[in-house]
Amino acid sequence: MPTTQPSLPAWDDSVLKQPHAVADKRSRVRQMFAAIAPSYDLNNRLHSLGQDQRWRRKAVRLAGLQPTDVVVDVACGTGDLTIEMAHALWRHDRDWPPGAGQVLGIDFTYEMLLPARGKARSLVEGRTGDRVLTTNDHITWINGDAQALPLPDACADVVSIAFGIRNVQDVSQALREFRRILKPAGRLIILEFSRPDNRLIRWCNDLYCARIMPHTATWISGDKSGAYKYLPMSVKTFIDRQEMIRKMQDAGFKDVTQHPMTFGVCVGYRGFVRD
Repeated sequence: MPTTQPSLPAWDDSVLKQPHAVADKRSRVRQMFAAIAPSYDLNNRLHSLGQDQRWRRKAVRLAGLQPTDVVVDVACGTGDLTIEMAHALWRHDRDWPPGAGQVLGIDFTYEMLLPARGKARSLVEGRTGDRVLTTNDHITWINGDAQALPLPDACADVVSIAFGIRNVQDVSQALREFRRILKPAGRLIILEFSRPDNRLIRWCNDLYCARIMPHTATWISGDKSGAYKYLPMSVKTFIDRQEMIRKMQDAGFKDVTQHPMTFGVCVGYRGFVRD
């Protein structure tokens, strides 16, 4: 059921110094995304300068999809990466016969799934010509938690998560869940923001994310949850790339690699299940 938006900001200055250490981070994140769901896509496109879609297409390429793959996109939000994964499978087989690939989009915040369903329906119909398909024909949307996925063991070929891993309460637990539901030879694809190595680019990126984006994004969304204060701080205070790789390895993933994009503003991580 939809959550009730909070009467007080979900994020304020008292908790933003260490947002990942807040005991009730889980509920704050859900309240925050419920509040900004209607304007989420607009802010993503504007404030990434359109790069967010390019990063997701790179994630699809890293996944190395096969025609019969089952893809689970966790923290799917409004469905951008979920839909890109579905379209990649669609290119493998335009008729989607029985046994063809399947895509599931899972998000903790019910309100984010509402625009996802509508977006997927219009895009899928637009790509099928005279053959009208409903969203649920090939994309299943689930309201669920990354730390306790409502799926059986070894059911997926690919697990993906785009800009969501830093929002979970316990990163290691989420990674163990991803490993649990992946089949042998399965792939985990993580997209996440990072801080560029180059000092000048890092300074410019920090200025933009900390000083400019919070004001413009809050104005566009009319947000009162503190979302656009939290989001840049959640990047700045999150684990670095080497720690992410270590956590993936500790969860059982092999051959873990990182793939920086746009001067390291975004990084794609890939790990394999090697049983």
